[in-house]
Amino acid sequence: MPFLTSPVLTPGALARVPQPALPAAGGTLLRPWRAEDAPAVHAAFEDPVLRQWHGRSCESAEEAAGWIAQWRGGWADERDAQWAVVDEGTDELLGRVALRQIVLGDGVAEIAYWTVAGARGRGVALRAATALTHWAFEEIGFHRLELMHALANPASCRVAGKAGFALEGTKRSAYLHQDGWHDMHLHARVRGD
Repeated sequence: MPFLTSPVLTPGALARVPQPALPAAGGTLLRPWRAEDAPAVHAAFEDPVLRQWHGRSCESAEEAAGWIAQWRGGWADERDAQWAVVDEGTDELLGRVALRQIVLGDGVAEIAYWTVAGARGRGVALRAATALTHWAFEEIGFHRLELMHALANPASCRVAGKAGFALEGTKRSAYLHQDGWHDMHLHARVRGD
């Protein structure tokens, strides 16, 4: 059965070119992940605050290396796009930002982020989310970006609001964390907001 509309983005919208590095404000850079980032990813997941809001643990640098290989493959498959958020001058890992659950035909993806313990409270997640959002809308042509976080995570809610993601509602009991099911805030931005 044929569609009545044309796809927003067609296959190859991402994979036809190498994954770019994206400058962000304040000396922050979003760059593709490298194998040598594995120890820093493992160290980031030693932080109990990060583990509280993330659904996975990372038990070793070897496991982190496997994640990085998957993250790099997500670009080629156009299923997700993951960046290391680093200090532009030192290349120190500050966090991660991603487009997940990409549906090219609908022009929709979910933005996700985390920061290492030492980068919290410095605007890193906001700068990364802002830069990625601008690129996704203006350079690639996505139509809608969604952002979800646990209702009990007010810091992530502040980042979403400051990045221009309107709160659209609460998804009840939508994500299983270590301490049980969490209600999730659903935020979104539409191109042109």
